[in-house]
Amino acid sequence: MTNPATATLLTPLGSLALTGSEAGLSAVTFLDEAAEATAAGNVPACLRPAHEQLQAYFNRELREFNLTYAPTFGTDFQRQVWQALTGIGYGRTASYFDVAKLLNNPKSVRAVGAANGQNPLAIVWPCHRVIGADGSLTGYAGGMHRKKWLLEFEQPTRQGGLFG
Repeated sequence: MTNPATATLLTPLGSLALTGSEAGLSAVTFLDEAAEATAAGNVPACLRPAHEQLQAYFNRELREFNLTYAPTFGTDFQRQVWQALTGIGYGRTASYFDVAKLLNNPKSVRAVGAANGQNPLAIVWPCHRVIGADGSLTGYAGGMHRKKWLLEFEQPTRQGGLFG
């Protein structure tokens, strides 16, 4: 098996590492240390769509990702949860209970939370849009400051006063 291709994208939230192969995108991970961005011309062909779409997302030009995915791990249940995340639209949120109900398993709230925390494709599979049943922000593998930023970023622009 060949080594997966990698690229780094600089975002307002820091560096993102993209990993994948010809089979598809396998990981989008926040890096805690600053990393040099991969120049657009040096992004491996298999990662170009993800690189371009994530740039467009952060430029407010894209709300839905259209990529081929190839996660390298995950139980059937985790994959069901991750698939359900794609149904939470841009600018919207859902609770862990909402996701559990969607999977016809309302008692699986904790398991949904655990699967959410193992999501290999940050932002692309929008686990940041899953919140507590009371509307509170709950854990996020990328850090709560990033979750808060992403949720605020996805909110419709609110117009202030005409002259203020």
